[in-house]
Amino acid sequence: MREPGDLIASGRDSDIFDYGPGLVLRRSRSGHSMATEARTMEYVRAHGYPVPAVDEISDDGADLVMERIDGPSMIDLVGRRPWTMRRHGTMLGELHQQLHEISAPDWLADAPFGTGGQLLHLDLHPLNVIISTRGPVVIDWPNARRGDGNSDVALTWVLLAAGGAPVSGVKKALIGIARKVLIRNMLARFDAATVAAQLEAVVEWKATDKHMSEREITAMRALAFRFSSQ
Repeated sequence: MREPGDLIASGRDSDIFDYGPGLVLRRSRSGHSMATEARTMEYVRAHGYPVPAVDEISDDGADLVMERIDGPSMIDLVGRRPWTMRRHGTMLGELHQQLHEISAPDWLADAPFGTGGQLLHLDLHPLNVIISTRGPVVIDWPNARRGDGNSDVALTWVLLAAGGAPVSGVKKALIGIARKVLIRNMLARFDAATVAAQLEAVVEWKATDKHMSEREITAMRALAFRFSSQ
């Protein structure tokens, strides 16, 4: 593999570099292998699901070359065009539904909660949906597992409801409204009671994530408690 070009972006665990026309290179800062993630992306893409195409992966799996997807994230687009939040909530539900229609391959690990044979993303929220010229594209697949699709939807519900936002005042109030609209329109495609039954388990798993703040964990547990007591 050749050396990448300029740094484009940095995430929690990796850096994204330009890799020539139509390509980017994602490099793990810890040296963690992304081989299973790349295999998952190619698997769901073969089933018609919108993900970046994998071009190449290094022998140790720490460098992954894939299709470059240009466009704003769903969260950025909703922030700029708040009148689209209902449509994007519906789109998020459709992306879950389409994914969970795909049977998980035998080589994919089981989710840490629930049982089932559906393919789960376990981080399918508006920050990981890029709105490209060809439509929505789902990125970041390291958490993909086999399990119950309702738990995947429940996790997105938790992340939308409790995720931190470094703003205050009127903007904070508007974000709060947007979250509720996104959640309501996403859940419209599912049986809300069945999804709510998964909240407690997904919250306890997500509470172990070192990237979640104490405020977010408290908010997640409050949400799970509210629906478990109904």
